[in-house]
Amino acid sequence: MLGYLWGFLYSNYVRFWLKWILRLLTRKCELQRVFDGAKAGAQRTLSIEHSLESSKNKVLRNAVHVEEAEVEKCVRDVMKEKKIEQKDTGFKTNLHISLLQISGYKKLYLNVENLRKVPYDSDNEEHEEQLIELWNLLMPHENLKARITKQWCDIGFQGDDPKTDFRGMGLLGLVNLVYFSKHYTNEARQILSRSNHPKLGYSYAIVGINLTEMAYSLLKNGALKSHLYNMVSGSPQMEHFHQFYCSTLLPPGSYRARKAARVSVHSQISALKRKNYLFLFFQLTALTKLYSSQTTETLPQSIQNTIHRHF
Repeated sequence: MLGYLWGFLYSNYVRFWLKWILRLLTRKCELQRVFDGAKAGAQRTLSIEHSLESSKNKVLRNAVHVEEAEVEKCVRDVMKEKKIEQKDTGFKTNLHISLLQISGYKKLYLNVENLRKVPYDSDNEEHEEQLIELWNLLMPHENLKARITKQWCDIGFQGDDPKTDFRGMGLLGLVNLVYFSKHYTNEARQILSRSNHPKLGYSYAIVGINLTEMAYSLLKNGALKSHLYNMVSGSPQMEHFHQFYCSTLLPPGSYRARKAARVSVHSQISALKRKNYLFLFFQLTALTKLYSSQTTETLPQSIQNTIHRHF
C-alpha cells in the first residue's frame, strides 16, 4: 500500500518538481542529462524511453510510438518542444538512435507476433518445404519414407505428423528451428545426437519450440530490450531475434554462442553446464536469471513445467 502511494505521489508530484529543480541547477532538460550521463546502449535508451513515456508533454509521449520513417521529424519536434537548438548535432544523433531502437523493438514484436499467428498448413507448399528442409539439415543421410511417419520422432517431434506440435507457436516455431539448423548445422546435429541419450534424452524439436516460446515471451514483456538495445545501435530486425534464439540452443561458453548473444548469459550457463546435466534445460533457468525482473512465474506455462519437472 505504501509502495503504491509513493509511486503515485512520485509520478504525479515529486518527479515534476525534481525535474524542475535539476533543470534550474544544470540548465538542461532530462533528456539532455540522460545523454550526458549514460553511455550508448540499453541504459541510455531505457532511460530515454521512460522519460518520454512519463512526460506530461503530448509531443514527447507520442515520440515512443512513431514509425521508423517518422523518427527524423519526431527528433526535430522534440528539440523544438524542449527549446534545444537544432544545431546540437550530438543530441540530435543520440535521440535519433534511441528512437530507432524504441520503434524498431515495437515493430520487431509485431513481426514476430504475426509470424507466430500463422498456423502450420500442410497444404501450404512453402510450409511443407521448410519442414522437409529441417529434416534434411538434421538427418542428411536418412531419407523420409513418407510425409506422415514415425521417423519425425527421431528429431524430437511427438508424433508421426509434426504439424500438431506447432499449434502454440505457429510458423515461428518452425522458422526458428530451420534457422538454427541452417546457420549452426554442426551444432544442431551434435545437440540432436545428445538428445538421444538413453537416460538424459529429450525431445529435440519440442525443446526447440519451447525455447521459441520463451524467447517470444521475453520479447513480448520487454525483457529483451536490454539485450537488443545493447546489441543493435539502430532498429532491431527479425535476424536479431533469430540470433537470440540460437544463443539459447548453442552450448554455453562457445565462441558461436557468445557471438550469437553478445550478452553475459553464457558465462552464467557455463558454470551450470559443468554439472553435466541436460544443458538445454539449464539454459531455461539461466536465461530466466539473466533478467532481474523476469521470474519463472512470468514465463509460459510449458516452460515453467519443464523447469519444475527437472529441477
